[in-house]
Amino acid sequence: MTAVSISAPVAAAPVALPARPQRSLWRLRLLRLTSVAAAIGLWQLLTAGHVRPWLRFDTLPTVTEIVTALTRRLHTDEYWLDLGQSLIRILTGFGLAAVIGVATGILLARSPVCSDLLGPLTELARPIPAIAVVPVAIVLFPTDEAGIVFITFLAAYFPIMVSTRHAVRALPTLWEDSVRTLGGNRWDVLTQVVLPGILPGVFGGLSVGMGVAWICVISAEMISGRLGVGYRTWQAYTVLAYPDVFVGIITIGVLGFATAAAVELVGRRVTRWLPRGEENAR
Repeated sequence: MTAVSISAPVAAAPVALPARPQRSLWRLRLLRLTSVAAAIGLWQLLTAGHVRPWLRFDTLPTVTEIVTALTRRLHTDEYWLDLGQSLIRILTGFGLAAVIGVATGILLARSPVCSDLLGPLTELARPIPAIAVVPVAIVLFPTDEAGIVFITFLAAYFPIMVSTRHAVRALPTLWEDSVRTLGGNRWDVLTQVVLPGILPGVFGGLSVGMGVAWICVISAEMISGRLGVGYRTWQAYTVLAYPDVFVGIITIGVLGFATAAAVELVGRRVTRWLPRGEENAR
């Protein structure tokens, strides 16, 4: 009888994948600056040339007029007071919405009792635009400041809550079962499975909530505020000071971009353990 020797299969050597080409950081920055500069140049060309094919660019201020107004406003205490007031309102309302939105989102997703009690109320209130509640906030709160913060909170709360709730429900049940099999309790499940697992979804909701909060806080300032970027922009419009109107618009855009970028940066840093997290955190 011939002996047949069975040898273990030899593991195939890993095939090295070709390195993905990385675009230069300076090239990316140059491309972004070029797009912004092109938009500014086009605006100057249309307004200075009094172009009026269909849109009335001849009624709008030129870039040089806006820059002059911005330079003048930067040297006034009023500008910085308005900016600080709007930032206080947005950070207060958004901070409250982040804490309460994440907490209620987890409760709605994991507690059947909370889902039955609070679920119908949140679904009824969610489609109502936060800016539509401004008249109620004026009557309900003793000061305009508290009412504006409430509007800001309401605007950011629902995107954060809904994103958190969906993120919790999307977690694989295998993760929770594994922790419980190893003797973990509810607190272990919450801290080791739920909170780390929902971070990408939570920061997605925070990013959306920040944008919506800025829309509503500026609108609330225009309607009922006495200070703030939105109030000052509307006041400039009432006296037909259009360069100052665009100063307010630019200020709102910069503030919104900066705060949204801060949320995105924190989100990338916190979720660096995810696949490709190291690349995205750069």
